[in-house]
Amino acid sequence: MKRIIIISILTATLLGCSKEKKSDLAAEKMQAFVSDISAYARNYDPGFIIIPQNGIELAFNNLEPGDGINTSYLSAIDGFGVEELFYNGPYTPDNERIAMLQRLKDYKKILVSEYISDSDNIPDALSRNYTEGFICFPRISSNYHYHLIPDSVPHPNAFDITNLPDAQNYLYLISTDSFASKQVMIDEISATDFDIVLIDLFFNETEFTSSEINLLKRKANGAQRLVISYVNIGSAENFRYYWKPDWELHHPHWLKKKYEGYDDEIWVEFWEKEWQDIIFGNDHSYLKKILDAGFDGAYLDNVEAYYLLYFCH
Repeated sequence: MKRIIIISILTATLLGCSKEKKSDLAAEKMQAFVSDISAYARNYDPGFIIIPQNGIELAFNNLEPGDGINTSYLSAIDGFGVEELFYNGPYTPDNERIAMLQRLKDYKKILVSEYISDSDNIPDALSRNYTEGFICFPRISSNYHYHLIPDSVPHPNAFDITNLPDAQNYLYLISTDSFASKQVMIDEISATDFDIVLIDLFFNETEFTSSEINLLKRKANGAQRLVISYVNIGSAENFRYYWKPDWELHHPHWLKKKYEGYDDEIWVEFWEKEWQDIIFGNDHSYLKKILDAGFDGAYLDNVEAYYLLYFCH
């Protein structure tokens, strides 16, 4: 039986373009996607925090730092999450991204997750980031997938952290594999003094409740902190509540291609309405679940999908 596929106007346009032009058009769509997510969330909670991870060039007009800052995009977000800035195993500074972040740090908070193969280099990674005014989460090979709570907190403090600029450190803990139960995870996080706790909306397949998230909003020293939810907006994950079993054989056309190195993920054409409806805009959407659970904000992963859809092989 002939299978009819309805292709969006954007997709049809992209097919006739070079890879560079496709990427530019997709970048505009990602800027709009992030901005729409922000507007939706802030309609419910005006102080809701939005932090896109990577894709920092979206903060500039025409994706070029020389063309000035994109004030519309910047107004939709509160900070930038970045992975592997100075370290990606060994010391391998990404000078282009460092220069971009130096332009942006006076406007927004910068959260850097460094992957450090030799734990002896953790002090250097912390020093380089804090010298720049960035806050840093150093992780070693045993914590590659963000499943462990480090023994120490960089720049610990007893201040109430009620907004992102005040944060001096953060915990990046999006895997639950190391915890025997949700309560164990809550107890272990509660015993720390991190200013920001970045976790998943779910423990395995069970959502955190608003009362549970409220428990996490206090540091061990009694001061207030922020709790931010991870959400993947650039690739679909086959273990999420929205995944349909028949997608393995008859998947939507917007499931684009496999995410190399992550067997459970597929890059998506994120501008498609069906995908965006999964992420925000209705009572069953991912963002509404995050809001209902009482998180202070959302950490948007795979924002760089606009580029990787066309250049990642």
